[in-house]
Amino acid sequence: MTGWQSLFYKEVLRFWKVGFQTVAAPVITAILYLMIFGHVLEGRVQVYDTVSYTAFLLPGLVMMSVLQNAFANSSSSLIQSKIMGNLVFLLLTPLSHRAWFVAYVGSSIVRGMAVGMGVMVVTWWFAQPSLVAPLWILAFGFMGAALLGTLGLIAGLWAEKFDQMAAFQNFIIVPMTFLSGVFYSIHSLPDFWQRVSHLNPFFYMIDGFRYGFFGVSDVSPWISLALVGGALTVVSAFALHLLKIGYKIRH
Repeated sequence: MTGWQSLFYKEVLRFWKVGFQTVAAPVITAILYLMIFGHVLEGRVQVYDTVSYTAFLLPGLVMMSVLQNAFANSSSSLIQSKIMGNLVFLLLTPLSHRAWFVAYVGSSIVRGMAVGMGVMVVTWWFAQPSLVAPLWILAFGFMGAALLGTLGLIAGLWAEKFDQMAAFQNFIIVPMTFLSGVFYSIHSLPDFWQRVSHLNPFFYMIDGFRYGFFGVSDVSPWISLALVGGALTVVSAFALHLLKIGYKIRH
């Protein structure tokens, strides 16, 4: 294997060795969300004319799981390596900053997609949403995992201790995920909060992903694709720059 492939394999093996914690636990959490919200709001909330609330909720939970776990993978790996002191062994290798980026973000995509697939398979018997446009599902799932894996890489480079990482996740990632339309359509919100929701990039990932199931969305999937793709490009360029200059990893 080449250098980046070895690092990629190491990162995938790292989370797979504790798969019950990194894959099974998020699937169980998503099931609990589906059972609670589906039981309470089924029959009381109608989002699309021909779609039940439980079916509407399922794609949102899948994408939320993908995003949160992709972020957790790269961020936790970097902060653990920095605190435990084994990051120095990577610095001794001739790996380029691009190899680091591909390995960390690539493994985050694998974990995010694995968790998302697990959530979809386990919760499918609760409701069977149609697959109107599978390519849209794959596109937004892949790009969402890549974007959050890259944000996790940036957060891992910036953080120097676990509480800084926890603050980044609890005050930025989790609120933006929950306020992105996972549990509701933004058309049910007042006008002011609808406009605020359009400023949340996570909304476009959730909305575009849900379009692949139902062929209906709050925003055109092409607009969502362009915005998510633009955000991924900008964030990736920033992460590559931080890796190139060795931000907080060479001292």
